[in-house]
Amino acid sequence: MLAGVGLGAIIGAAAGLLFAPKAGSELRDDLTGKLKELKDKTEDWIGEQRAKRAVEGAVEELGV
Repeated sequence: MLAGVGLGAIIGAAAGLLFAPKAGSELRDDLTGKLKELKDKTEDWIGEQRAKRAVEGAVEELGV
């Protein structure tokens, strides 16, 4: 469910950028910025998930 919402947000943002009346260079700069932001957020989320799994694994190993 959450993945669908995220995908929808990405598609909506891309459509908004592509249909905005801007020069090509401005559009490319905007897209580059948005993609970098998405990459950073994705890397943060992956790091959080890995940390969460590590903690859950340690708790399970300790039997707490």
